[in-house]
Amino acid sequence: MLRGRRIAFDYGDVRIGVALCDPDAILSSPLTTLQSKSKDLFTQIVSILEEHQPVLIFIGKPTLLSGLSGEAVAKVEDFVSALEKHTDIEIVLVDERLSTVSAMKSLQNAGVSAKDARSSIDSMAAVAILERGLAMTKSREK
Repeated sequence: MLRGRRIAFDYGDVRIGVALCDPDAILSSPLTTLQSKSKDLFTQIVSILEEHQPVLIFIGKPTLLSGLSGEAVAKVEDFVSALEKHTDIEIVLVDERLSTVSAMKSLQNAGVSAKDARSSIDSMAAVAILERGLAMTKSREK
């Protein structure tokens, strides 16, 4: 596997969770949460990309449990198209089914209250997306 950080975005109408892994793609951590409607959203994203120099970007694709694409997929695809105008880093869509559920369980297991979890759920969902993306790319390389 190519050495270098990978970054993941969990796009939502209100917030975008961001997670990052170490250069060896072993440890994934929440990074931040961005406001989707922010006028300088892509300036913030470009700043994050410049600071952390990822070699790959994962973005959660909100597939329905049935495996079909939901309405939210079009919004994610618009986000991807806009992001592609700001970077030449490869972008990979990752099935994000149950990423929020997984994030919520992780926070509960860590003893975080439901009230406090709201502020970090998006970045933790991005961690779940990042970990799925890493597993996906590792299995492809075998």
